[in-house]
Amino acid sequence: MKDKTAFLKNKIDTNSPNKNIVPITTAIDSTNQLSIGGCSIEDLVRKYDSPLYILDEITLRNSCRAYRKALEKYYPGKSLAIYASKANSSIFMSNLIASEGFGLDAVSEGELLTALKGGVPNNKIVFHGNNKSDKEIEFAIKNNIKVIVDNNHDLKRLKEISDYFNYDIEIMIRFTPGIECHTHEYIRTGSFDSKFGFGIESLSKIFEVINTTKHIKLIGLHAHIGSQIFELDPHNDLGQIMVDVISQAKKFGHNIKELNVGGGLGIKYTEEDDPPSIDEWIRTVSLSVVKACKKNKLDLPILMCEPGRSIVSTAGVTIYKIGSFKEIPGIRTYLSVDGGMSDNPRPITYQSNYSACLVKDPLNSNSKNKYTVAGKHCESGDVLFKELELGNCKTGDLICVFGTGAYNNSMSSNYNRIPKPAAILVCDGEAEIIQRRESPHDLLKYDVLPDRFMKQS
Repeated sequence: MKDKTAFLKNKIDTNSPNKNIVPITTAIDSTNQLSIGGCSIEDLVRKYDSPLYILDEITLRNSCRAYRKALEKYYPGKSLAIYASKANSSIFMSNLIASEGFGLDAVSEGELLTALKGGVPNNKIVFHGNNKSDKEIEFAIKNNIKVIVDNNHDLKRLKEISDYFNYDIEIMIRFTPGIECHTHEYIRTGSFDSKFGFGIESLSKIFEVINTTKHIKLIGLHAHIGSQIFELDPHNDLGQIMVDVISQAKKFGHNIKELNVGGGLGIKYTEEDDPPSIDEWIRTVSLSVVKACKKNKLDLPILMCEPGRSIVSTAGVTIYKIGSFKEIPGIRTYLSVDGGMSDNPRPITYQSNYSACLVKDPLNSNSKNKYTVAGKHCESGDVLFKELELGNCKTGDLICVFGTGAYNNSMSSNYNRIPKPAAILVCDGEAEIIQRRESPHDLLKYDVLPDRFMKQS
């Protein structure tokens, strides 16, 4: 029988955390209890309650440094890693990535404001989005933030708003390079049929239109071919396509100084996953651009990439407390926890798989049972795991789910009026709160009862 806890026994790769299932500092202490960042998880739950998001600072910083080190190693020109903040946006995350020399990509005024409040320099922020509002564009322009133009409507609004305020603005053009990746349909963004970016066939017209504007300066190109990618060949192809577009833009008088190849490097959620290392991914991207620039006789642009999941996902875990059990003889046993689709919508949305274990018996040293782990929400599809193998457990025991640093907190909701969990940072035996737990009263904060209903009552 396959050992379902092998991921806890595997050697941890400190140079490329995306190839681990667990955070770098994960340990099993002398009492067979799970700890992360030198902190007992049971102690953390006693203090901060559950469900609980935990981020490991060492894993976060190692991930950032792996990108920086690889860019310095393989790309002879200037480079900048940009954190895709949609993966996990907070003042803390903005502050941490800024301290590691990263830029940040944002897709809303809220993410832009969070980045600035967290200390990310405005000249290292890029503003994405396929349907930016006028208010968001004004915010970006007034804060001298580079805008990645996604479509004709974007370009039209940028021209009108920059003319109105008489502000100059630097832009990058996002286009679809037509590269297919073997990933989930919903997160495949580089094919010709995508809601994101200009079609590559329309770029000549766009370059002409930009020449007619007063305040818009085209300095860069952007393309992104998907998420949770385990293949390297598509990124090898991407470099040549993007450099060819630089040559095309040059014919219209545009000097492209920046090339943003997006992100998309996958992580190891389960034992079956085998993503490339950060070093391998950066090497592929860098050598592809260098080779293409040499072939096209072009100077090297500033190379940008936008990792998100591969920075924060492995650094994060979610802790749940077991509640009820329901056995259906001959079919399955349900084990319910105190969270679910409101704090992790990815299983019900994408059918995503994770790895997990008991906190008190992470290696399943006693008898092994299989459970369907259900969330507490009023949806039959609120299931986090099907047939998860665990040791003997009971109501009140804790389950640790790995790889939840990305898209869990940022996609969380208040469905069923469930308050969002607290998030804490652990490092060297210390734990600090980075996002407070919501209370039921917090959920009423923006509710308003119309006056006429007040009078009736």
